Amino acid sequence: MKKLGLVVLVIVGILLASCAPAATPTPAPPVTEVLTDLGGLEVAVAVENAYPPFNYIDEETGEAVGWDYNVWRAICEKLNCTPVFTESAWEGLFEAMAAGEYDVAADGITITLDRSKKIDYSDPYMEYGQVLLVRADETEITSGDTLVALTDKIVGVQIGTTNEITAISLVGEDRVQSFETFDLPVVALMTGDVDTVVIDEVAAVGFMMENPGKLKIAPEPLTGGELLGFVFPPKSPLVAPVNWAMQQLWADGTMDQLYEKWFRPE
Repeated sequence: MKKLGLVVLVIVGILLASCAPAATPTPAPPVTEVLTDLGGLEVAVAVENAYPPFNYIDEETGEAVGWDYNVWRAICEKLNCTPVFTESAWEGLFEAMAAGEYDVAADGITITLDRSKKIDYSDPYMEYGQVLLVRADETEITSGDTLVALTDKIVGVQIGTTNEITAISLVGEDRVQSFETFDLPVVALMTGDVDTVVIDEVAAVGFMMENPGKLKIAPEPLTGGELLGFVFPPKSPLVAPVNWAMQQLWADGTMDQLYEKWFRPE
């Protein structure tokens, strides 16, 4: 009887399984299409105009120029938009972006976890390291270690930057002098008010181009592997279109041409 009961249960189980509705597969999430035509939208681009080669005022022509200007015009050509460049101070820039005062900030901005809690970033467009910018005749400061050992040397930086953080961690706050804009530490270096400037390598090259024969980069870099990106207000609808446009600019060679023009001068 026990065997018979077991057989009956097995048969009933098979019948129930055959009558059960087929499992419905979970649909894949829809693919979000990237908006690639902004219909002539004006995009407010915040720049400092004091950070060559990204953005600065050409002393001979009085014109605002730099990589940021060229790349944003190229991005808007891809997206059918119009960049409206607006000069903005570095101090308070991230608060302004978080409040949506500008559509995007283009100022050679390092991607950090702390900043990403307040704003959104584009995909990275450059990897770089921080270096020591010194006067052309400097012989003592050759690395971070020599700078630490030369306890009378003063370091210039811009306030509120990753350069400031690096400098303070290296030599202590007492030996660091912070300035309002990117160009002021370099001016102080050339006038002898500071002995070196902690700065992003690409910006150091820009200041060397602007001041030929007056500056050089110390042989040993301080850091490496840091990334730059454009900054957007939180949940900005422009992030995906701009990332798409940058991909197109890499693919058609425009990015390489702009890099050669602004970051690898002959």
